[in-house]
Amino acid sequence: MSSTGTSTSPGRTERTERTERLERVVIRFAGDSGDGMQLTGDRFTSAAAAFGNDLATLPSFPAEIRAPQGSIAGVSSFQVHFADYDILTAGDRPDVLVAMNPAALKANLADLPPGGTVIVNTDEFTPRNLTRAGYVADPLEDGTLTSFQVHQVAMATLTRGALADTGLSKKDAGRAKNMFALGLLSWMYHRPTGGTERFLRQKFGRKPEIAEANILAFRAGWNYGETTEAFAVTFEVAPATTLTPGTYRQITGNTALAYGIVAAGARSGLPVLLGSYPITPASDILHELSRHKNFGVTTVQAEDEIAAVGAALGASYGGALGVTTTSGPGLALKSETIGLAVMTELPLLVIDVQRGGPSTGLPTKTEQADLLQAMFGRNGESPVPVLAPATPADCFDTLLDAARIALTYRTPVLLLSDGHIANGSEPWLVPDASQLPDLSVEFTSEPNAPDGSGRFWGYLRDPHTLARPWAVPGTPGLEHRIGGLEKADGTGDISYDADNHDRMVRLRQAKIDGITVPDAVPDDPSGRAKVLVVGWGSSYGPIGAAARRVRGAGHPVAHLHLRHLNPLPANLGEVLSHYERVVVPELNLGQLALLLRAKYLVDAISYTKVAGLPFGAEELQGVFTDAIEGVRT
Repeated sequence: MSSTGTSTSPGRTERTERTERLERVVIRFAGDSGDGMQLTGDRFTSAAAAFGNDLATLPSFPAEIRAPQGSIAGVSSFQVHFADYDILTAGDRPDVLVAMNPAALKANLADLPPGGTVIVNTDEFTPRNLTRAGYVADPLEDGTLTSFQVHQVAMATLTRGALADTGLSKKDAGRAKNMFALGLLSWMYHRPTGGTERFLRQKFGRKPEIAEANILAFRAGWNYGETTEAFAVTFEVAPATTLTPGTYRQITGNTALAYGIVAAGARSGLPVLLGSYPITPASDILHELSRHKNFGVTTVQAEDEIAAVGAALGASYGGALGVTTTSGPGLALKSETIGLAVMTELPLLVIDVQRGGPSTGLPTKTEQADLLQAMFGRNGESPVPVLAPATPADCFDTLLDAARIALTYRTPVLLLSDGHIANGSEPWLVPDASQLPDLSVEFTSEPNAPDGSGRFWGYLRDPHTLARPWAVPGTPGLEHRIGGLEKADGTGDISYDADNHDRMVRLRQAKIDGITVPDAVPDDPSGRAKVLVVGWGSSYGPIGAAARRVRGAGHPVAHLHLRHLNPLPANLGEVLSHYERVVVPELNLGQLALLLRAKYLVDAISYTKVAGLPFGAEELQGVFTDAIEGVRT
């Protein structure tokens, strides 16, 4: 669908142009890791959010601080999918690829479908850069791009020309070429410009000359699109009308977790201490929380992972809400202290933002391979609840749910996010703070011994939750022993008795098994599906998008997504038994499928991928269709 309208560029007169209306677009910005692609993508995303589109993003960047310039290993990219309806993924393939150098083109071109648009920065297509990227010939001239709509733009040259009167050196002026690219794409897709200009002035507030230079480059990109004959058509994606009415903001998973921690402290009435050691991709939670000390949040950047979790557990012992954040390698180091939290039965939130492993692995790539570590990665029988958010925005609600469990049942809780959720973003419906769950805690203030001795029994359990009382150290008359040695049932005294140990192990397990979690409710619109797809974590979006496609082709399929992985929903076994085939896609080698097979004796079909990338909807569509055809035959 197309129409004719007017467009006003910054500082220019109106001109009439042809506008094509689209339902959705996927754009990927790609360049060297020093080209500012993450900032460019983030600003375009913010503009789409301000415009009212639904959106999802997929940042991708190398783990090295500075990979070799112009190399494939040094390519950084940011993909944004925005639409006029609710979407579930950042898109399988980009419709538009902005390539700032030959390496970016080579690393990403295979993902672009025939007919897609390529916008290249020709200034970087020098013989030296072509060789670094592994090209024998210039792809702009040898027919490599004949299947695509190609726009060759000398971005660096045009940027330097726009900044010629600013006094900046040629090198410094060239660094603003990413803002030129942002301006051009903003013009192409009718994105608002005011937010970006305000952002640049704020970001470079101490260097106003740099701010104004970036704004000039941004405007130059817009004006280039407005005046050149190369871009005869612009595109429009209307605001989404399918979203729930309310106030939205763009949010990443890590930011949502940080806000969830703040909200948990406020709704529980407890001070919060985050003990953390920087590790990709979890560090942004520490960075964000450090800005919110006014909410009673204390952040401690510890010397290592063990000290970080020790500080958090110590805070919980002292009557605060202790939180620690990490990724897979750090979770392994925290395991002994998490076991101590299991033994002492104190609330503790442990957030694991999963990444590719083992060991250092792929620090900036996503994976779901820590589930079994979260379930069993401690010595002895040391059960802990395990939860996993489905999307960046869902991180907020999942964190509050984890806090509810930790505080109600006096237990450490593991929350499994991952790199895709952590760095990806989507619109978040800002909640009414007064409607958030009440997490208030009642500390023990009087001796409670049932034998009339006037003692405090630290392990006298609540009959409904099996939680032990929580006493703030220093409360008169509530002296008790604490530590990692086995406790006597009730009193909490040290005990080496065999029968007591057996009883305490079973009590701790029963406490976790008895945690209240919602029943499993499959998404099965037709009610006729014979295939059930079970997912967890960040697989939610790709599974949901693939299920939409399969249903659109006339094939019924059901989707069940699990937030609570330990304990699993009480009715899960019954739900699984209703379907002839159960498919479990995971970014690991089949860890949830293993648990479902063991617990429910269901012949779960495991579909796995460990490439450091999320599933594609198109990829899973084929898997689900094959499963449906298999049932029919």
